[in-house]
Amino acid sequence: MSASCSVAEWVARFIAARGPARVFGLQGGHIQPIWDELGRAGVPIVDVRHEGAAVHMAAAHALLAGEPGVALVTSGPGVTNCVTSVANADLERAPVLVIGGCPPARQDHMGPLQGTPHVDILRPVTRLARTLRIAEHVVRELDGALACAQGAAGLPGPVDVESPTDVLRTRIADAAVLPEHLLRRPPARSLPDPEAIACAADLLRGARRPLVISGRGAAGAGAALVALLDASGAVYLDTQESRGTVPAGHPSHVGAMRGAAMRDADLVLTVGRKLDYQLGYGSPAAFPNARFVRIAAHAGERGDNRPGAAAIAGDVALALAGLAAALDGRPPALDRDWCEALRAQHIERSRRHVAALAQAPAGADGRMHPNRIFAALSRLLGEDAIGIADGGDILSFARLSLATGSYLDAGAFGCLGVGVPYANAAALACPGRRVVAVCGDGAFGLHAMEIDTAARHGCKAVFVIANNAAWNIERVDQERNYGGRVSGTLLGDSDYAAMARAFGLHAERIDDPADLERALERAFEHAPALVDVAVTRDTVSSDLEKGLSIVPDWQPLTAWDNAERTRYRRD
Repeated sequence: MSASCSVAEWVARFIAARGPARVFGLQGGHIQPIWDELGRAGVPIVDVRHEGAAVHMAAAHALLAGEPGVALVTSGPGVTNCVTSVANADLERAPVLVIGGCPPARQDHMGPLQGTPHVDILRPVTRLARTLRIAEHVVRELDGALACAQGAAGLPGPVDVESPTDVLRTRIADAAVLPEHLLRRPPARSLPDPEAIACAADLLRGARRPLVISGRGAAGAGAALVALLDASGAVYLDTQESRGTVPAGHPSHVGAMRGAAMRDADLVLTVGRKLDYQLGYGSPAAFPNARFVRIAAHAGERGDNRPGAAAIAGDVALALAGLAAALDGRPPALDRDWCEALRAQHIERSRRHVAALAQAPAGADGRMHPNRIFAALSRLLGEDAIGIADGGDILSFARLSLATGSYLDAGAFGCLGVGVPYANAAALACPGRRVVAVCGDGAFGLHAMEIDTAARHGCKAVFVIANNAAWNIERVDQERNYGGRVSGTLLGDSDYAAMARAFGLHAERIDDPADLERALERAFEHAPALVDVAVTRDTVSSDLEKGLSIVPDWQPLTAWDNAERTRYRRD
């Protein structure tokens, strides 16, 4: 008779064979068979304090390590606790395999413990959600689910699978599992259409003010993107999704002149970037003079909102290399004065911004400006550092001032609470790099208990809490736009350093900006560590000034909203 083992053992073998460095999860009875077999197989499990944090950590691992993340959560509330973080991974296009618990099949429709329709709940925010009920098919279906997470059927993103606990305990013959389902298989690379490349090259050669904007789908294509920028002379904007894809010192970078670049460009090449709210949906309200070329491996990153005059489908690095080659040494008919002026203005504005960080004045309450945090960090972080920003108000400051080679934040979902889990995952995935998470005090509270995870698993990150005892962007909105009726936006002036010390972290509370840099140095020396920084409420972030918090009707920012209203002749 053929040798056999349990389905749970085969699941563990599958995960071990696919080689994720670690699995993130929170234990429960419905998943204990898999949990135990992962331990027997030597797959490290990072156990967290909340299931949502497990999925956030898996997503950050996927985005930083370039391999799918795996999260293991138990049935009922174990799965439902993940809904927000799965939805965030969906919008982040992070390849995450969520393995959930499920009551035994023999108890279906009888009111079992923790029985709820997980698959139906998660289906809208996953690429695939499925219950694996046939023991002999579980590994085959896991293989298909992982391929789906990596983009085999569309955009990469989270998938959710579950197996009833009695199925996990079922023993199946080794012969029922095909060996190729255990092999590590890279996603297929599709070849771009030469005619599409030629069309895009013609458009690029005819452009005087070309602009390239990259996104999540440009990951792994940095060298090819740099080669295209060099060949074309186009100016370049990164986004929150693609910080570090092109080195910050590259002469095409004009990030400090984002508005002018978008306003004046006559051709915009998006590279693996959706035209979502951060880019004004590609509308003429944000890009009044531009035609578009869309380049992406997946339709969702090249066909949304404004498909463009040309679109190149296929492997992004191959598409960029083909486009650079198609220029054949004949760069666009550039308006070099515009390109050079934009670059010079970017350099000067960046210089003035960095110089001003350390001079940012305190508020009327005597507490320091949040930019003092970034002034201190700028002297301690190099190009290899990983920066994470989490919050509402503080995110606006961090996007401009947290200068690191890799960067993650609350993303298109505006998912507050990612800071500590993301930093934990980053520290484990990249142990030789400095990792810092700058969190607003409100956002920190959503997953503050994960500093315990950092302590227990040696996640050598530094958590900086910008503590103004408020949900400040909303508080200022209430004061300005709702008759000064401040409600539900004030927090206690809590001592988060004391909390961190209770979990065994090195921690300090800082009130004086003169003490901040040395405190951060000590934090990096003793990571995991937390620095609780008392910052003022008396600052107004650029996001609030531009209207993001008031949620305009047509566009996310007031200027774009006004332009959109004019375009449609609406009062």
